[in-house]
Amino acid sequence: MGVSHISNRSEKQSERWSRRGVLTVLGVVPAAVLTGCSGSAGAAESSSSGGSSATASVKAAKAPTVTVLPADGTKKADFTTPVTVSVTDGTLATVKVTGNDGSTLAGTFNDAKTKWTSAKNPYSGTKYTVAAQAQGAAAKTVTFTTKSPGETFVGYFTPEANSTSGVGMPVSINFTHAVKDRSTVQKAITVTAEPAVEVVGHWFSDTRLDFRPETYWAAGTKITLSLRLKDIEGQDGIYGVQSKDVTFDIGREQISTVDLSSKEMTVKRDGKTLATYPVSGGNAQHTTWSGIMVISERFKQTRMESSTVGLGDEYDISDVPHAQRLTTSGTFVHGNYWASTSVFGNENTSHGCVGLHDAKGANDTSVPGYKFYDSSMLGDVVIVKNSGDKTVAADNGLNGWNLSWADWKAGSAA
Repeated sequence: MGVSHISNRSEKQSERWSRRGVLTVLGVVPAAVLTGCSGSAGAAESSSSGGSSATASVKAAKAPTVTVLPADGTKKADFTTPVTVSVTDGTLATVKVTGNDGSTLAGTFNDAKTKWTSAKNPYSGTKYTVAAQAQGAAAKTVTFTTKSPGETFVGYFTPEANSTSGVGMPVSINFTHAVKDRSTVQKAITVTAEPAVEVVGHWFSDTRLDFRPETYWAAGTKITLSLRLKDIEGQDGIYGVQSKDVTFDIGREQISTVDLSSKEMTVKRDGKTLATYPVSGGNAQHTTWSGIMVISERFKQTRMESSTVGLGDEYDISDVPHAQRLTTSGTFVHGNYWASTSVFGNENTSHGCVGLHDAKGANDTSVPGYKFYDSSMLGDVVIVKNSGDKTVAADNGLNGWNLSWADWKAGSAA
């Protein structure tokens, strides 16, 4: 229609200019000519109107422009902000972001579908490919690589993956750097159990976070530890690197109670008495901690030196049999071949450990030291009472069971 409009105007203008030529030749300029000038202005306006319509048509036909951030070819992109894809002069149809590790970044569109934002930040040290397509347009492909963090931290966890432990075993994580942002780090770690039970984390320090339920795990429980620490900022400029799931199992229930008043240990397996052994605990000068303790290490034989626990040169025994650690500070339940058999069940003579009669070499299967060791596993519970000493600190070993559930939950940052 624009073309026919211009053609009509051209014909009329040709007629006017023909008339003017005649009038000029005659030397006459009538009022009609002035009116004719006004008519030319009208024709100019009509021409302008036709131009706007054409411009609008061109504008409406503009191709969509897709923009990706980080930009194509970026080598050290930030990994602490999400990926965004936006479009002008159109709407987005599809966006897919894939890492060279096989991972993908999910995201959402805004209501107008002119912008897409990843739900999570990209991982550090990863090359990404973004394939984005606007409605009615060809797909656009962009690649970028995120930078690697300067300093990193990891969490070393207990128990080991795929292991089986006793019902007292907490999930304990020790970090290689102090954690300033406890809440963010704890939210990146989950511990779940089958059968299901509430599991809560408790911070003992800036480098240690333990998880446990209100009471001991049920026998046969399967536990899953999910670490999503990769690129989590523990403190300024220090980022986690782990993103993994590990599982471990809880075996049968074994709880042993040591009564240092009667100098006897009763071992119960799944609620039934398995054995009773005479023992010897800490003497009056070196009393044994009381409270709930969990076996955290086991040695068929090990060396014990008094100097390592602040007791000078009082003893140095190179081959202590059947030693099972109860505290970080050096409390063990172990076999003893150097004391008279009559001591066990009658006297507390040790420097703080719980001793059972045993044989040198750790191979005599008939002695209590061997039998108790053979029936035990990491994570088994040993309860000491009537020792004459205070309750062991909850962070001295894997002994968080000495905190009430309320106190335990108070130490959570989630």
